[in-house]
Amino acid sequence: MYPDLKLSICIINGYPQSSRDNLDKADVAQAHDLYIAFLKKYVPSAQIDLLFIADLGNKLPSGANLTSYDGYIWTGSDLTIYHHDDPRVTRQIEFSQALYAAGVPQYGSCWGVQMAAVAAGGEVKHNPKGREWGFAPVIRQTEAGRHSLLLQGKPDPFSGFVMHLDEVTRVPADGQLLAVGEHAHVQALAVTHGKGTFWATQYHPEYNLYEMARLIAARAQPLVNEGFFPDVAAVMGHVADMKALYNDPGNEALREKLGIDDTILDDGIRQQELRNWIDELVIPARKK
Repeated sequence: MYPDLKLSICIINGYPQSSRDNLDKADVAQAHDLYIAFLKKYVPSAQIDLLFIADLGNKLPSGANLTSYDGYIWTGSDLTIYHHDDPRVTRQIEFSQALYAAGVPQYGSCWGVQMAAVAAGGEVKHNPKGREWGFAPVIRQTEAGRHSLLLQGKPDPFSGFVMHLDEVTRVPADGQLLAVGEHAHVQALAVTHGKGTFWATQYHPEYNLYEMARLIAARAQPLVNEGFFPDVAAVMGHVADMKALYNDPGNEALREKLGIDDTILDDGIRQQELRNWIDELVIPARKK
């Protein structure tokens, strides 16, 4: 924790306005709020700005303004990154490429790992296995991951919160594959491209069990339609169990029922990647 460190961080929310409105209606936390909660605890003196990049009327930082931030964090999004005819997508890719060129550290989860790959020449496609949701139970570090700064201090294997339909299918030439999963293979990347470095995960270290439960509730009908539950009532029963475990993390019966361990429940373990990004990438880059 750095109580007096005056970092300047820009959080890039990848959701369009209509989707953010739907999250509000569904009583689900906005993606940027989860990162703000982390930053306010770990670097409470940081200046945090929000950029709603998918709203085409919003002006993007450029030139010297790009480097006025010590780092950029990408949230998730419900857009599709290989829809290259969608200007809400293409402006995001182009902006990430500008950040690579400017040399400002980037971090992202879910949409963020897809952005890290595509903006540096990698590829993302629809996962033929369908949606990965809730949490990926077994994420394993690669040899590069075990020696990486992003994953230092992280158990191997570990679990991570997930909710996505697409996956990285080609790591860019400038990238290192750091962690792999059973449903979506690429779970963590470090990409050094141009002058910049982008650390990213397909899973969500910023989520907690309560917030993932709320997101699952908001996705109840798609989860039923896709065959994961027989009906919405079953989804809500699962959500109730998740919330109960959040409130009573020592409940061994619920831990076993849900298949959840400390790598999900313990903030100190789950958020290790976020602390590492601040410690090992943002602060050293700031001092240069």
